Amino acid sequence: MQNELARHASIPAQGAELPHGFFELIDDLKAIVKRVNLRAQLKVNTEMIAMYWEIGRTILERREREGWGAKIIDRVAVELRTAFPGQSGFSRSNLKYMQQMASLWPEPIGQQAVGQLPWGHITVLMARCKNRAELDFYARQAVQHGWSRGVLGSWIGAQLHLTQGAALNNFDATVPEDSDVLREIVKDPYRVEFTRLSGKVAEREFEDALVENLVRFLTELGVGFAFLGRQYPVKVGDREFRIDLLFYHCRLHRYIVVELKTKEAEAAHVGQLGFYVTVVDDVIRDKERDDPTLGILIAESRDRGVVEYALRSNNAPLAVSTYAGLPPEVRELMPSEEDLSRLADGVRRGDGDPSAG
Repeated sequence: MQNELARHASIPAQGAELPHGFFELIDDLKAIVKRVNLRAQLKVNTEMIAMYWEIGRTILERREREGWGAKIIDRVAVELRTAFPGQSGFSRSNLKYMQQMASLWPEPIGQQAVGQLPWGHITVLMARCKNRAELDFYARQAVQHGWSRGVLGSWIGAQLHLTQGAALNNFDATVPEDSDVLREIVKDPYRVEFTRLSGKVAEREFEDALVENLVRFLTELGVGFAFLGRQYPVKVGDREFRIDLLFYHCRLHRYIVVELKTKEAEAAHVGQLGFYVTVVDDVIRDKERDDPTLGILIAESRDRGVVEYALRSNNAPLAVSTYAGLPPEVRELMPSEEDLSRLADGVRRGDGDPSAG
């Protein structure tokens, strides 16, 4: 009995002074619980998706063998909901999605990237993608970057599969070991409708609009980009040069120079970009930690032949892309700067919430 009392006495009572490192212990334990819970949730999700695929495949096979019509799904839904009243997911629409999934991915779903996604993501993919190539592209991207369902839908709407890796580049010649990875982070065109610009604009106006909408521009650039500055100064000899936009890619450990041109890309623009990339490589990059700097020229348009020759004559890894803004007819329907100014003044005074309505 005395031993039992002594053991309890050694445990601090609630509100008493706790030993050093106690809360670090609690944080470690919480991390363990969260990690195991996440693994359990992922395993449950994977098993559920595999079950949905098997249900879909089984229904497809029986319908084909027995010659049953589409209306059989209504009765299947009733029977499954009756047999498993506490389990959701057996609606008529879900069963149709299960058949569609089994048809689109005839091989076991657990071996596909899509098998690692939540069911809601998969239904978005099947509803909005046109073919298997698109389905697999967006499934891989969603798994790799951990996209939410909303982000997945946004990227499908933006047709990322048509823009990613489409920029003209010289990566095979300059960085052959990393060419595939670098192609994944450049696009053509970059969609900058959020700048609300249309028609001919000055380069500084374009730059201002991108920086003012920096969060949305970083989202358009993709995962891993960190913004370091605009009109970033670099000194060469007795002269100072200014880079339009300088980024660092946290995953690839590379500086990325972005130059903006609101006209057609010229060979001289590519040469200027290569010059800036070389300077950043020499005066900013940590050669023991960072890989060679990448340059991206974003222009209003480009002539493929001119750009390809310009890229071939440069030893730095460069890509040339274009941007897509608002067409004039859409711009006319947008609120004016005066309208936006009045809205901003109202928000500052507390008259309204711009996210309301």
